[in-house]
Amino acid sequence: MNIFNNTYPFSAIVGQHDLKLVLLLNAINPRIGGVIIRGEKGTAKSTTVRALASLLPEIRVIRGCQYSCDPDNLMDMCDKCKNNLNNHTILSRRARVVTLPLNATEDRIVGGIDFNFAVKYGKRELHPGLLAETHRGILYIDETNLLDDHIVDLILDAASSGKNVVEREGISFAHCSSFILVGTMNPEEGELRPQLLDRFGFCVEVKGETDPDKRILLMERREEFDSDPGAFIKKFAQENKIISNNIINARKILPGIRFPDHLRHFISRLCTENNVAGHRADIIIEQAAKALAAMEQRSDVTVDDIQKIALFVLAHRRRDPAPPPPPPQPEENEEQENNPPEDKEQNADQENNQEPEKNSDSMEGEDDPGEKDPSDLEPDIKEDEKNHTASEQIFEVGKIFKTKNFSAPRDRTFRKGSGKRSRTRIFQKQGRYIKSTTQKISGDIALDATLRAAAPFQKVRKSINGIALSLTKDDIREKIREKRIGNLLLFLVDASGSMGSRGRMAASKGAVMSLLLDAYQKRDKVAMVSFRKDEAVVNLPPTSSVELAGNLLKEMPVGGRTPFSAGILRGYELLQNYLLKEPSGRPIVIIISDGKANKAMGEEKPVAEALSFAAKMAADERIRFIIIDTEEKGLVMFGLAKQFAEVTNAKYFRINDLQANQLVNIIKEKI
Repeated sequence: MNIFNNTYPFSAIVGQHDLKLVLLLNAINPRIGGVIIRGEKGTAKSTTVRALASLLPEIRVIRGCQYSCDPDNLMDMCDKCKNNLNNHTILSRRARVVTLPLNATEDRIVGGIDFNFAVKYGKRELHPGLLAETHRGILYIDETNLLDDHIVDLILDAASSGKNVVEREGISFAHCSSFILVGTMNPEEGELRPQLLDRFGFCVEVKGETDPDKRILLMERREEFDSDPGAFIKKFAQENKIISNNIINARKILPGIRFPDHLRHFISRLCTENNVAGHRADIIIEQAAKALAAMEQRSDVTVDDIQKIALFVLAHRRRDPAPPPPPPQPEENEEQENNPPEDKEQNADQENNQEPEKNSDSMEGEDDPGEKDPSDLEPDIKEDEKNHTASEQIFEVGKIFKTKNFSAPRDRTFRKGSGKRSRTRIFQKQGRYIKSTTQKISGDIALDATLRAAAPFQKVRKSINGIALSLTKDDIREKIREKRIGNLLLFLVDASGSMGSRGRMAASKGAVMSLLLDAYQKRDKVAMVSFRKDEAVVNLPPTSSVELAGNLLKEMPVGGRTPFSAGILRGYELLQNYLLKEPSGRPIVIIISDGKANKAMGEEKPVAEALSFAAKMAADERIRFIIIDTEEKGLVMFGLAKQFAEVTNAKYFRINDLQANQLVNIIKEKI
């Protein structure tokens, strides 16, 4: 170990016990998945990370290899090293700490065309990026929450798979990229999305020391280091060597650490009680507990190991449980509320005797529903009137299933955004370079295409001005880049009383919840509007919080009439506001209803009015529709949801046939 480098010694850092522990555990077992460090500036975050690198064992590499290939691992070597096995020169060096610049482009991170090589030899060659440089080392991302989501996704995908796949300008290449990922963030400057936080194995909070003695010691050590770094490092060399040897020994015994089965049950219960999403937390706790046992030179994991590291694994994954739904409140008229208990039975008899007259009064000014033809589009009024006076109900979420991938087709529109749903062209200098253009769009020069355009004219131009390479403005080509972004999914949910029969609402909630889980994975935004009784409400404006949408869905009550027009109008208003901010957006409206509107906003018939509203909403070509028909099959069917599908040019689907593959194929076909 070179003790005369300028790295502040790990063992000299005052306090920050939790931070040092999680870094050491990642050094012992990289399968933990890195750590996100939350805290204010000036708390030795970057100092501690760089100090860790000086403790890591030296690695054997092949001289000249840009990917830090391990000479002892033939399977993970790059193609160049595999093809030159007999001429390798092996050397040892320290693992690198690579700091990611905040303004790093996708080409800088994953790699791109080596333009110097292309100009010199006329061939395409890959120029490795930061993910090649950091292989078998540490990737340090300062202020992770300020990075573009697309860049963070690229890094996290490589960290989880151990591979970096590069596809650029006709080159397809993959190389190993295994590293310890360490990110920092200041919560005061913004939060990371839950999907990204979940990809970090640990989360640790760091704060400044409050003990005056420790603060004084910290100042004294820093002053001593600044005055004579070499002497200071030498002073702590023995302690650093002990820690370094401990890492080496722990790595050796890690594969043999025993993990009793009953502890896995304990981990499962711990994660369930903390309402964590998915199973990543369970796996990380197991791996971290093994690393802790190895660090303490023990052969078996204990409950204490799990309890000691569980906080770091669950801190950024723990979710508050959804509050229990309120008890259903009966909707009683004022006369019933004022009746004393002893008169209820007598009043009930009187109401039964007067029922025909009451129905006649309540329908005053309307046609007799019994005389209506189904073509009048006023079905089941008596049934819905009965549902209107019934108690509210809250139904459980039905069966949840894994949906297939679906996305919007590519077009030539340039957009902004992030996510993993649909591919689109973008303005920024990030994303995948797919082709070049003569149009001046972003100033992102496509050097390879520019050189190819200029190449046929070089002999003529050289004889004129004598320079080696002559370019004109007509030669300039710019890059057209492409990346994935999310969509807005607007769920327009019929929550009237008719939806509560025979489990239709439970099945509908299960379908919506399944799509919400898919939206979580694809980084979509979601919104929800429900309509019942006399109005429609925005349960959830456009948001990235799929968890909040799921909780609202579980608590959504059912009961009352069907103000379909109000639901369409409220959904349209929501989308208009969204499209004002995102003019190039492509929202997907998923309507779940039987179409039996029986409450109008004006003088028009309820169904006719709702159809008119739906047709006007569908006039905006940016909006796509999916209609899920919840009407039960029977001898008499009105087929109203199908009419809504026709006026909105939507794909029509029946609730009874709702299956995972069918539902997602519908969306894929229509978008």
